Amino acid sequence: MSNPGRRKIPIRKIPYKNRLQVTFSKRRAGLFKKASELCTLCEIEIVVIVFSPAGKAYSFGHPAVSPVVGMFSTNRNQIPSGGGAVKAGDGGPKNAQLAQILTQLELVGQAMKAQQNCWTICPIDELGLDGLVQLRNDLEELKLNIVKQQQMEVVAATNHNSSVPIS
Repeated sequence: MSNPGRRKIPIRKIPYKNRLQVTFSKRRAGLFKKASELCTLCEIEIVVIVFSPAGKAYSFGHPAVSPVVGMFSTNRNQIPSGGGAVKAGDGGPKNAQLAQILTQLELVGQAMKAQQNCWTICPIDELGLDGLVQLRNDLEELKLNIVKQQQMEVVAATNHNSSVPIS
């Protein structure tokens, strides 16, 4: 039996659960890739949220999911009505589930921001081994970034000085 390879499949309900999951995974990756290309080509902000057959939510956002979702949640009355995929006022369990996921995303984003700033706020005495290793890595990365920035400024200053005509 030969493998069907890359071929167009008819768009219809897939009866077998294992095939359904595989197809979902492949299509999800393709959808996120196309969304990324659209962002690059058109310089737009986008969020794609899909639900797997098992009910798990997957999201893609550019520049990130939280800021774009926040833009829509704060400007609910300003959602464009012409040709958009978002319909204001649609009720149902998916909207409730989406609202719950958006709330969770916001909380995760806040926790990540707090965790990223922890090394500047938390006393070193309270950090464990993992925290100290992370702090060291962060400080080394900061040092590298400072050196790179300094080198770029030196090169820029050198280029600027060499392009100034001497009278």
